[in-house]
Amino acid sequence: MYGDDGFTIFDLQLWAEGLGISAWVFITSSILGLLFGVLIGLIRYYRISVLGKILMLISEFLKNSPVLVQLFLVYFGIPALLMIDLSPVEAAIITLSGNTAAFIAVIVISSIDAIDKKQLEAARSFAMSEWQILKLIIYPQSLAFAMPMLVGLAINQLQVTSLVSVIGVVDLTRVGDIVNLRTFEPFIVWPVIGATYFVLAKMIGIAGSKLENRFNRYKRVTNI
Repeated sequence: MYGDDGFTIFDLQLWAEGLGISAWVFITSSILGLLFGVLIGLIRYYRISVLGKILMLISEFLKNSPVLVQLFLVYFGIPALLMIDLSPVEAAIITLSGNTAAFIAVIVISSIDAIDKKQLEAARSFAMSEWQILKLIIYPQSLAFAMPMLVGLAINQLQVTSLVSVIGVVDLTRVGDIVNLRTFEPFIVWPVIGATYFVLAKMIGIAGSKLENRFNRYKRVTNI
């Protein structure tokens, strides 16, 4: 019967498993989203005609539609359309990767636009290739501008992972729901789940601050 057993050691094990799944979904989707987002941003920045327009439409949809709708579309739509099996975790990673990529593409473009155009013109006047300009000028300086936005996005996307429980992923939020239904202790269960997300977010913020300080020297270069 629900509510009669209290908390057990198995609840701690369930919490650890939920934490592992949430971390896996977040880390995997963040890495994939970063890779695809940078690619989309560069394609749009260099105005690669047809492909750039298609990617722009897709990214606009992903930025401006609810993540829940995207989760349902991927989890129920892709298997029906392509006649394949898709696990809840796979659907969550695909959805959050695409959603993350859409926002990172915007960050990439805005960060490149923040670079002093005179530097790029000077580099081209010295016959530097576009690859050299991208590697030596655009990459370090745009990363310095982008770091605060990337940290903010990472923390936001961590919170968004709590939505994946609606398609059956046994993440932290789902674990909280399971334990709460068994113990009827919402004022213990949900503060613990919330505190877990808080600690993870603070860890991201601290790591991001260190990276931001590391790349700040490139901002100072642009102000000379």
